[in-house]
Amino acid sequence: MTPRVALPFLLLALAGCGRYADFTLPVLAGGDASPPLAFSPEPEPVIARDGFHDALNPSVAGKVNLYSVFDGQWHTALATTEDFVHWRKQGIVLRAAPGDYIAANGSALLFGGEYWYWYESGARDRLRISLARSADARSWQRQASPVLAPGPAGAWDERAVADPYVIRVGGSFFMYYLGQDRAARQRIGVARSEDGVRWDKLRSNPVLGMDQDEAGIGEPAVWQDNGFYWMLYTVRDFTENRYLRLARSTDGVRWIPLPARFRGTQAWNSKVICDPTVVLEGGRILVWFGGGDVASPDENLHGQIGFATLAK
Repeated sequence: MTPRVALPFLLLALAGCGRYADFTLPVLAGGDASPPLAFSPEPEPVIARDGFHDALNPSVAGKVNLYSVFDGQWHTALATTEDFVHWRKQGIVLRAAPGDYIAANGSALLFGGEYWYWYESGARDRLRISLARSADARSWQRQASPVLAPGPAGAWDERAVADPYVIRVGGSFFMYYLGQDRAARQRIGVARSEDGVRWDKLRSNPVLGMDQDEAGIGEPAVWQDNGFYWMLYTVRDFTENRYLRLARSTDGVRWIPLPARFRGTQAWNSKVICDPTVVLEGGRILVWFGGGDVASPDENLHGQIGFATLAK
C-alpha cells in the first residue's frame, strides 16, 4: 500500500526536470469490447502474512512471486511455485536500507535471462522508483540511482512516484505508476524506456484520474487481450476501504474507466482488496492481489495475498 506523503514545498533535488516525451503504446485494433467481469477469488489467502504485519503487493514473473512484507519497514520477499497455486516462501530477498521506509511494492519482469525488478525505494517522504536485477530472484544487484523520480514543482507527480507496473510491448518498456501532487491527489501515469533504466514520462500525464467518489487511485496492472489493453487498478475511498476497478484502452494512453468494482468477499479481505498483478496463462486471466480486514492509509492492514481468475 502506497502511503500518502506530506513533503515540504521544496522537493528533493533528485526530482529535477526529468525527461518527457509524447508517445503511445503500439495501437491495437480493438475487438470484443465486452469486459471480463467475472472476478472469482479463492476463499483463502495463498500467501499468509505469518509473523509480519502485512504481506501485500504480489508481482509474478515466471514461477516466482516477489511480494512485500512489513515489519516496521517494507521489504521484498520471495515465493516460488510449480503450479501457480501453491507457493513456497523463501524469505526476504531485498531489504530497505537503514533509515529508509521501503524497498518493495515492485514490478517483476523476466528479460534477457534475468529478473528485472522496479520497486519503491527511499524514506516515507522521498518515494521514488529504483531497479534491481537478479539471475535467480534471490541475490540482487541494485542500480546505483533511482530510475524514476518525482516531477518538478507543480507537476501532477511532484510529491511521489510509486506503484510501478512494467510491461514490454513492441521492443520498449512501459511503466504505469502512481503519482501524487501537493494536494495529495493520487493518479496514474505512464513512462517509456528503451533499456529499462532511462525513462521518459508521458508529457500529457496523468492517463487516468479519479471519479468524485474516489479519494485516490493507484497500483495499476496492465495487459493485452482481445485487441485491447486492460488495466486493473486500486481505488481508495474516503474511509480508506479499497477495491479494484477495470479500464480499457487501444493505445495505452487514453483509458475508459468501466463501472465494475471488485471487492473482497471474505473476512480476511473485507476492507481492502488491492495491488493486482496479472498473468495470462492458457487463455485464462490469473490475478494475484493483496487483501486486508483493516482500513488503514498505509500499512497494518493485516494484509495477505489472494488469488483470483478474471473472465467474461
